[in-house]
Amino acid sequence: MLTSKQRAYLRGLANSMDTILMVGKGGVSEEVLSQADTALTARELMKCKTLETAPLSPRETAEEVAKRVDAEVVQVIGTKFVLYRRNHKEPKILLPKQKT
Repeated sequence: MLTSKQRAYLRGLANSMDTILMVGKGGVSEEVLSQADTALTARELMKCKTLETAPLSPRETAEEVAKRVDAEVVQVIGTKFVLYRRNHKEPKILLPKQKT
């Protein structure tokens, strides 16, 4: 689970990122999940967009994709959303420490 400080840090990193995944009328398909899984393994953080033709709202799409690829929703703004999943073998993003 991400802390608010970690979430804010990831939002900042995502600002300059390009959208690499679009979810359209096919919804959260196996192809979308495969692309999301591959991208999260390679990058840990990704920006996605829900098109107007998608059957779910951007929030619902973000939560469904995150649940199915074991990621966390960092933020949802308008039609865009950001997902994060730590790569335990090769971490690329160093998150601020959690308070214990």
